[in-house]
Amino acid sequence: MTNEQRNSLSPSMTIVLLTGVAAAMWAAWLGWDQHRDVHPDGSTTGPYEAWQVTGLGLGLLIPVCWAAFRGHGTAAVLGTSGGLALAAAYDWSDDASGLFVIGVGMVALGSAAAAGLAVVLTSALHKAVAGAGRPGR
Repeated sequence: MTNEQRNSLSPSMTIVLLTGVAAAMWAAWLGWDQHRDVHPDGSTTGPYEAWQVTGLGLGLLIPVCWAAFRGHGTAAVLGTSGGLALAAAYDWSDDASGLFVIGVGMVALGSAAAAGLAVVLTSALHKAVAGAGRPGR
């Protein structure tokens, strides 16, 4: 068994790893904030602030790009969107209207699209850098 074989994760393990990472990052960035802000005019916003969602998205770029760099782009998309969807479902399941299911679906689709874009860009950059090091290219 070579070092490369020993150090690489299978696609299924990458999915499991990224599902856990995404759920843990949801808890770290969004899970603790459960109150809505009431403004002087009576309108409410929240419970999340823009900086929390931005932090979650930027933080997830690291594991997604890592997986894409290792050739597990599909696993990166599935694990990240699955982990965020599971975390959102758990976090929002106390909604009596049942509309949280629509929000969870939007989280899953939006995170899959964002992770997919990150995978495409990372893979393209990786191929360009790897190809630039070869003579005659």
